[in-house]
Order: sequence, then C-alpha cells, then structure tokens
Amino acid sequence: MSLSHTHPIDESTPSPPTSAPATEPAFDPAADPELQRALDTLLRIAEQRAEQPEALLDLLRRIEHLHRSIQDGPFRSSLPSDRNGLFTLLSEMEGSGGWPYIPRLQLRTFMDLLAPEPEP
Repeated sequence: MSLSHTHPIDESTPSPPTSAPATEPAFDPAADPELQRALDTLLRIAEQRAEQPEALLDLLRRIEHLHRSIQDGPFRSSLPSDRNGLFTLLSEMEGSGGWPYIPRLQLRTFMDLLAPEPEP
C-alpha cells in the first residue's frame, strides 16, 4: 500500500528548493523508503480501524505526540544557529508547504455543529 499523491505525508510532498548550502544536499522525501514504509504502516493501521472512532482518536493523539516530540527535540536542536541559515530554512519551508502542523478539532465548534436545533 502506498499513500495517494493527494495525501499530505506521501512521497509527492515537494522537496525544498535547492538553495541549501553545498555541504548539505536538499532533502528528497522520495529517497527515504524506510520513512515511506512507516507512513504506509500508519495509514494501514488507520484503515483497519475505519469503523472505530475511539481507536482512530487514540492513533491521532499518538501521531500528534510524536509530531511534538520531533518538533521539540531533534528538529529544534537541528535549527541553524545563525540568522542567514535560519532565514534560508524559513524560505525553504515557505516554498515547500509551510510548517507541518497537526490541527486539533475545536471540540466546542464540533459539538455546536452536532447539537440539536432548538424548537421554535
């Protein structure tokens, strides 16, 4: 199984522009089959739980926890320490799709949408 080309975490995600320093080649998501296998596994797990909203919610929470752990750990420690390097990274992020954020549903909004309408 492979993620569809419209899925936000598949190998079709554009790679950053090639303005990275010569010592570091631009990251190519398609060149990382280990990561793609892991993403395909997560998608397969989600599909197996298609009729289990509690299990899917648990999966989403775990993915969000992983996202935050990577963001606060390896990603943050890998940020360039100089202004030019940081500017280059931010420019590449903007050109390749922005910040990888996992938005949470606003429960109050969701509950309001599901609430029965008051009777006249």
